[in-house]
Amino acid sequence: MLKNKVKILLAEDDPHLGILLVDFLEAESFEVRLCSDGDQALKTFSENTFDICLLDVMMPKMDGFTLAKEIRKNNTTVPIIFLTAKSLKADKLKGYSIGGDDYLTKPFDEEELLWKINAIIRRSSEKEITDMEIIDIGEYKFDQKNQALIFCDKIKRVTEKESNIIKYLSDHRNKIIKREDMLLELWGENDYFLGRSLDVFITKIRKYLKEDPNLNIENIFNVGFILNVRAK
Repeated sequence: MLKNKVKILLAEDDPHLGILLVDFLEAESFEVRLCSDGDQALKTFSENTFDICLLDVMMPKMDGFTLAKEIRKNNTTVPIIFLTAKSLKADKLKGYSIGGDDYLTKPFDEEELLWKINAIIRRSSEKEITDMEIIDIGEYKFDQKNQALIFCDKIKRVTEKESNIIKYLSDHRNKIIKREDMLLELWGENDYFLGRSLDVFITKIRKYLKEDPNLNIENIFNVGFILNVRAK
């Protein structure tokens, strides 16, 4: 993904902040579409292709969390960064559980936003050049390229973040994975809220893998996780 081709959907109802962000991001060679409410943003997203979504949480007509849910119904891969004045723990956890990739609390530094966008671009570029072979995980087959877990010819589609976590667990199977190492590798940083988001993803992935009794993701207290793949 080349930076000068990155297209950003910016949903922000504050006209002053919206214009400032558009000017800043366009000066960094991004292509930006600004929408002033959730309904307009959803319509714009459905009619165009974007590489990243920046969504204000508190917007008229449709809030950012609802907008993200609607986007995720048809697109599980586009990265989403929430922009909000709400700093409560519950709000941040909700954003991550919906499928958000990152979260910025207003007021924020524009350079921090740029850092987060570039980190997402870098991870996406690394993913594009990685070999995406089909991997055996116990009785499951995992197709990372197509974001699919296959069990007895039944296909379960997973999100991009879930796919990255499954791949990381599989690459380190039967070995203890430190929580901070996984967060730094998959999110680019390590903090409390990302850790809670990781817990939500791990819970979901446990359910996806429950058909094979020889698989389990074990919590290692105060350390991290281990994907146990027992020999049959």
